[in-house]
Amino acid sequence: MQPHSLARAAAACAALSVWTFAQACDDCDCDDAPPPAQVADTDAPTPRNRLGLVRVQGAAPSSLPSNIPTTRETVTREDMARSINATDAEDALKYLPSLLVRKRYIGDYNHAILSSRASGTGNSARSAVYADGMLLSNYLGNGVGGLSFPPRWGLVTPEEIERVDVMYGPFSAAYPGNSVGAVVDYQTRMPTKFEAHAKLGAASQSSELYGHQSRFNAWQASASVGDRAGDWSWWINLNRSDSEGQPLTFATRTASTGTTPAANSTAQPVTGAVLQLNTTNTPWYLIGAGTRYHTVQDHAKLKLAYELSPTLRASYTLGLWRNTSEGNSESWLRNAAGQPVYGGAVIIDGKQFAALTGSDFAVTREKLQHFMHGLSVKSHGGGEWDWEVAASLYDYDRDHKRQNAGANPQPGALTGGAGTLSDGSGTGWHTLAIKGIWRPAGGSHVVDLGLQQDGYKLDYATSSIAGNYLADGPGALASQVGGRTQLQAAYLQDAWLIAPDWKAVLGLRAERWEARDGRTDFSAMSSQTYASRRERFLSPKAALSWQVAPNTLLKASVGRAVRMPTVAELYGATSTANSRFINDPNLRPEKSWTGEFSAEQAWGALQGRLTLFAETTQDSLYSQTLFDPAANTNIGRVQNVEKIATSGLEATLGAVDVGLKGLDFNTSLTYTDSKIKANAGFVGTPGDTMGKWQPNIPRWRATVVTGYRFDEHWSASLAVRHSGRQYRTLNNSDVNPFAYMGVSKYTTADMRLLWKMDRQWSAAFGIDNLNNYQYWNFHNYPQRSYAAELRFDL
Repeated sequence: MQPHSLARAAAACAALSVWTFAQACDDCDCDDAPPPAQVADTDAPTPRNRLGLVRVQGAAPSSLPSNIPTTRETVTREDMARSINATDAEDALKYLPSLLVRKRYIGDYNHAILSSRASGTGNSARSAVYADGMLLSNYLGNGVGGLSFPPRWGLVTPEEIERVDVMYGPFSAAYPGNSVGAVVDYQTRMPTKFEAHAKLGAASQSSELYGHQSRFNAWQASASVGDRAGDWSWWINLNRSDSEGQPLTFATRTASTGTTPAANSTAQPVTGAVLQLNTTNTPWYLIGAGTRYHTVQDHAKLKLAYELSPTLRASYTLGLWRNTSEGNSESWLRNAAGQPVYGGAVIIDGKQFAALTGSDFAVTREKLQHFMHGLSVKSHGGGEWDWEVAASLYDYDRDHKRQNAGANPQPGALTGGAGTLSDGSGTGWHTLAIKGIWRPAGGSHVVDLGLQQDGYKLDYATSSIAGNYLADGPGALASQVGGRTQLQAAYLQDAWLIAPDWKAVLGLRAERWEARDGRTDFSAMSSQTYASRRERFLSPKAALSWQVAPNTLLKASVGRAVRMPTVAELYGATSTANSRFINDPNLRPEKSWTGEFSAEQAWGALQGRLTLFAETTQDSLYSQTLFDPAANTNIGRVQNVEKIATSGLEATLGAVDVGLKGLDFNTSLTYTDSKIKANAGFVGTPGDTMGKWQPNIPRWRATVVTGYRFDEHWSASLAVRHSGRQYRTLNNSDVNPFAYMGVSKYTTADMRLLWKMDRQWSAAFGIDNLNNYQYWNFHNYPQRSYAAELRFDL
């Protein structure tokens, strides 16, 4: 990632803020602007910073409004090639300030959730991810669990990324309340002439944990071709990834649950258990490893564009993502004959423990096939009016997960037997937006306005299979969760150039939300339906910027965001002996007020930013415990936390050719204080969450990226990332972070060496987690990983 620098214009836009982007693009047609690589090594003088109203005529579709009143960071295709060992689309975000994607292995499709300043890696519904204006964020649910809802990163490959823009906070009226954390917008390539690309990549990781060591490998291949002829342009991208991931879960037995074996006990003595402390410093035995995924993923994308006129463009995108996954597990326990033990009661260190079942060593097989469609018609004349109509559809065409039953342990479970089939086919979402840009005469205003409608449908059924769970069709219904939500919105945002050095952006978003068709079934004979709900909200936004001096800029932003409950939070359910239906269809939306104040300063090629931010959220949605009068017992479920307050400081500094031509650096540092201020719920005892840290928000985060361009052929980079202590639980009881289910601090280093052999051929070698740090976010992150790639560009 390249640092902030107006001195090198777009060459340094990897960390450019929205306001410096406005300065660089003011009154220009960005179609005609040279790409970053063309300006990277020029000696152009530093331009005077000046505020303005952006007039952009972009060739690629984008969800960005014309003026964005918030801090923005950018990563370009050139930045990725030089500095990032990118095997998945989310890797582009790796070194941006205050961001973390919980990626556990190459191709992580069910847990890679984005974290931002005041939103942790369990809150996927508090960020918004788009690709060419199409929604990739999965608002069918929030976080992970029985169902997982990370963004659909697999619908974008690193090779097709042209640039990625990240906007911090809910300060633009054009986005829903899910933007409270951050908005990520991927812009992918669309050719202006014939071009072709191919890439081969391989990666290898050696993982050692609890005395068990293995090597896990991955390879990737991609090919792209596109052209523009007259009014038509097209692009085709194909990608295949074959990846082995390290074990992510571990079967356990708490040491205190062991009992003295009876004289007639049939339990067998075993060896191989590893005695450790869990997150609460309670001794437990780890007896085996699970969730060792082998995934094969295919990606295909077709993009078409047609110039209906010199100022009107129609475009269509078809994306296909297919995933075949095998989740395996292994027992570390051995009997007297040295054979692995997968079932029955066992004796460890003289104590007898509960019998092993198929649930301890699960076997899963998943086959997923998802489609994405996007269609837009957009005017880009740059006159008084421009407009766009855009629609998208994300479809779970096939979504099957098979798993062995608890009564069906290995080795028999590897070839069949009883199990379950979970089917999410037919689930998905659709979006429709009508957008306009009005530039009144006089040139002091740019008005963004629009109407939007997003709809989400969840239909997830699990059935029991008595015969062969690996091959048989669905059996008796075990459970089913379903429902729909819909969000309709209208927004208006006026960017007003009050004076040459003063700019205001005022916005208002009106929303109408509906939840309906909610249904929860625990068998074919037991079901619960829920009444429809409708609510309305207004979210004002405001920002003001002042160009204090030619190289000094101050700006302040404030905005309200309302994050609606998702279908899974409303209608997803589990059961206990005392209460069958413990989901809550009456959950209140999260309501946040967020503000930030930034100062930006340039000293020649060196540029820095200091940002103070604060957020107060009412009714945050978390899983916790509360007394349920109907069940007459304490029930754990998704509930509203009355108040969480977050404040912090974010600083960035970067330069190109700092002290030595070819030497670039970029660094960021974030301090965050995020505490629970009011909460009727609890984890263990009433009141145990008060004053505690919000889960998965570290106090300190930092990144340093240094790159050196030896010449036009060779470049190298070294990046260091740090994250401080975190907690996973609302009551912060997980005092031992370096354990399975813990969330630990970490400091890791990555390196990359790029060799451009000629105009067409390039090769790269990289190492992630160079220092081989062992760290956790419930699951264990990858250890030292090597990556190599060979690329051809025509």
